[in-house]
Amino acid sequence: MTGDTGARARQFAGAAASALKERVAEVDRLNVFPVPDGDTGTNMSLTMDALLSELDGLAANAGLREVCGAIAHGSLMGARGNSGVILSQVLRGMCDTLGKGDAIDTAALAAALANAQSVAYQAVRKPVEGTMLTVVKDCAGAAKVALDLGLALDAALERVADAAYDSVRRGPDLLPVLKENGVVDAGGYGLAILVEGLVASLEGESMHRADSLAVDTSSMTVEVVDDWDDEEYLYCAEFLIHGESLDRDAVHEAVAARGGSELVVGSGDLLKVHVHTDQPGAVLEFATCLGEVSEVHVNNMRRQTAERTAGIQAERPAAKPIGVVAVAAGEGLRAILESLGVDVVVSGGQTMNPSTKELVEACSKVDADAVVILPNNRNIIMAAQQVDSVCDKRVAVVPTTSVPQSFAAMLEFDSEGDLEEIARSMQEAASRVRTGEVTTAVKDASGKAGPIREGQVIGISDREIEVVGDDLVEVAVSLALIVADGGAETLTLLAGAEMVDETLEEIAERVREARGDLEVETGRGEQPLYPLLLSAE
Repeated sequence: MTGDTGARARQFAGAAASALKERVAEVDRLNVFPVPDGDTGTNMSLTMDALLSELDGLAANAGLREVCGAIAHGSLMGARGNSGVILSQVLRGMCDTLGKGDAIDTAALAAALANAQSVAYQAVRKPVEGTMLTVVKDCAGAAKVALDLGLALDAALERVADAAYDSVRRGPDLLPVLKENGVVDAGGYGLAILVEGLVASLEGESMHRADSLAVDTSSMTVEVVDDWDDEEYLYCAEFLIHGESLDRDAVHEAVAARGGSELVVGSGDLLKVHVHTDQPGAVLEFATCLGEVSEVHVNNMRRQTAERTAGIQAERPAAKPIGVVAVAAGEGLRAILESLGVDVVVSGGQTMNPSTKELVEACSKVDADAVVILPNNRNIIMAAQQVDSVCDKRVAVVPTTSVPQSFAAMLEFDSEGDLEEIARSMQEAASRVRTGEVTTAVKDASGKAGPIREGQVIGISDREIEVVGDDLVEVAVSLALIVADGGAETLTLLAGAEMVDETLEEIAERVREARGDLEVETGRGEQPLYPLLLSAE
């Protein structure tokens, strides 16, 4: 990126700040690990606001060096909270490098992120992996790879943004306390949003990475976690020290002796101090001996934590009376079940039956007083029936033997009805569905349809092998007509992972030709082992 790089850098800073501001509440709802010192998203956003104010004071034609200087100085002056201070050091590291040139390209990006990693890690006495520090490191690594591959700046930035979100997702594997509480690191997530905000501005695209992470509840679940410990320091204090030839290391040692989670950044005549302490007055008294102090903020963390917990609880919807857990294999089947109102889908089915323990864990995730379980396989029904005796919620099992039966059952579901009555209605609906499946024989055998050779296609309905053949389409069409026999009005065909759309449509069309009165619907279940599932009503 050449030309008016100062103006472009200002544009990117504004875009990144705007992206974060739009998601401040989302980041704030995450618990802050490993230190509970307030609202991470708000603190990072206020830090960005401070640097934008600094940029507003520059001339419109300010060059890259002046813009980088303003970003570094403004973010330091306005840094709020632990996360804001670390963010200011990330920005300082980048700007110290970028400000020495007159263009921004892949080489400059890689060098800037490498320096950002170094400066950020130096600012923290005991760096913790799985946090925003790791995100910075992974971004720097991605930029280095992009440089080695000879990628242009836009492609390099795409890789850096991808690396930021991948790093956030990996955080719980590096920091156990995150995994234990079902969250990702708030600071890391905020940093990833800033990175993508810049990339989105450059490419003119939407924030698709943030959206995908926000809805991925398996890897990011915002829970109410009251993490305050009365043995921790009560106050979070932060301020600036203005003096002459300030010794950052000496100040760091002195602040550490008066508290914990200390951060002292800056140099020369200006230092930014962040510390958790029970005696903020003593820390400030020490600081005034070195020079003048300004931008003093002292927060009571016990009250902050209580307010945050109360806010999250107020946002959460009240638990519903009855929820649903279903078992299915295949993303298509999962999506259909969830669209019908199933709360938790447990991965499983033929050859991979979930245990009672897994079903209990699934029920515990449902925000409801009682749960209906749809096992969707004969081999899972017994395990499901044991859940009620060991679960802390009332549980009813509707003994569905296939996923299509659960579709019909969900159409009868009422989350506010009587549990036993609802289960009975769901079972009646499921019993009206006739199902079938097409798969491949794994060994020689014999059945209702005659001898079967290993590798042949077989069509099964009501546990009976009704059709055997060498052609999948022929077997599927024959089975479909058998399943739909007896006055069925609708036939649903769900393609498995092994079946392409063209084959599915060929089967559907041939069934329509044979039964003009039958409404044939198709969809993708993506189930393994069974190229086709069928249901008729």
